[in-house]
Amino acid sequence: MAEKAKKVKKQENAIQRYFRETSGELRKVSWPTWPEARRLTVLVLVVMLVIGLFLAGVDYLAGRLMDLIIL
Repeated sequence: MAEKAKKVKKQENAIQRYFRETSGELRKVSWPTWPEARRLTVLVLVVMLVIGLFLAGVDYLAGRLMDLIIL
């Protein structure tokens, strides 16, 4: 009977396993330094602005072209 009691192990539920594995993976991450994070944030904002202006220009030109075709 003592052997049977040792073999019985409480099964880990899926939520506990998820959090344990997630925290293990987060320990492996190479986090950026604050200067790197700021630099990359500025880069993302600049790229978003440039792409936004480009798409606004394409939208404007497409609208003007449609006005010429329809009228």
